[in-house]
Amino acid sequence: MQIGSITLRNSVALAPMSGVTDLPFRRLAMRYGAGMVVSEMVASHELAIGHPETVMRAEGKGIWPHVVQLAGREPEWMERGAELAQEAGADIIDINMGCPAKKVTGGYSGSALMKDPERACSLIEATVKASSVPVTVKMRLGWDHDSLNAPDLAREAESLGAQLITVHGRTRQQFYKGQADWSAIRAVRNAISIPLIANGDLNDCAEVEDMLSKSSADGVMVGRGAYGRPWLPGHVAHYLATGERLAEPYDEELLALVLEHYAAILAYHSSAPVNYAVRAARKHLDWYMTHQCPEPDESLKELRRQILTSSDADKVRKGLDLFFQQSPKRQAA
Repeated sequence: MQIGSITLRNSVALAPMSGVTDLPFRRLAMRYGAGMVVSEMVASHELAIGHPETVMRAEGKGIWPHVVQLAGREPEWMERGAELAQEAGADIIDINMGCPAKKVTGGYSGSALMKDPERACSLIEATVKASSVPVTVKMRLGWDHDSLNAPDLAREAESLGAQLITVHGRTRQQFYKGQADWSAIRAVRNAISIPLIANGDLNDCAEVEDMLSKSSADGVMVGRGAYGRPWLPGHVAHYLATGERLAEPYDEELLALVLEHYAAILAYHSSAPVNYAVRAARKHLDWYMTHQCPEPDESLKELRRQILTSSDADKVRKGLDLFFQQSPKRQAA
């Protein structure tokens, strides 16, 4: 897949997910073969004023291409955010027009911009103006089913210089309920000539061909299906290229990955307040343990509870080792 002057190694991307796709998670996804990974949403105004956590979100050492997703509502802040993201090494700037969270749409950012196409276009124009790297846009089908304006907004985005569009196959009002409508994304494909990525509900390699066929997209983006499975985008890419399903990590292989990821999270957040990193890791550990053992017995449930409530990193590591030792062995799919 080509995004401006950048050629991706494949057409499968990891979606930007707040609280999930921090730098350690993105590095793992890239190592397992994702064609592109996108940062957590970076608020342009907070980046411009140097908010420490926001600045961290824009980091991408060891990632190529380094994609920073910017969110905002004011063109001047998007312009400044794009400049700072490039100074931080961004190879691509993505504009968030798809986040459905109330704290984002309540500030008239994210998917709320689909109710205000004129402002949305002003943000795209300002970001493209400030960028010497490709600019992409991620959106939903529309605010609700009475305003499915993704094709129109995507067409305008292309005319303003955007070089790729990603569409999540739901409206904002659906949040993450129901099923993503891959067929509805096809209308965007018919409206633009730049590359299109389809997003929403891709949880297994076997689903990707149907997703591509229904959407007519050029590539796919894996979101929540990658919770506890940073290898999934790479596995999907391998399946598309070869028709082969790679075995997912379990048992000793998965434990080694979990401990590596845990150590990376602790190191990444080493400058944060005490115990912040331990708490930030908990969701990932929970997903990994659920992947290893979806139906734990009472003793494993109690062990998992202890792991997920402990603030002692060494106790967490020892608990993880014990959890994997005691979990029923399972064969990779």
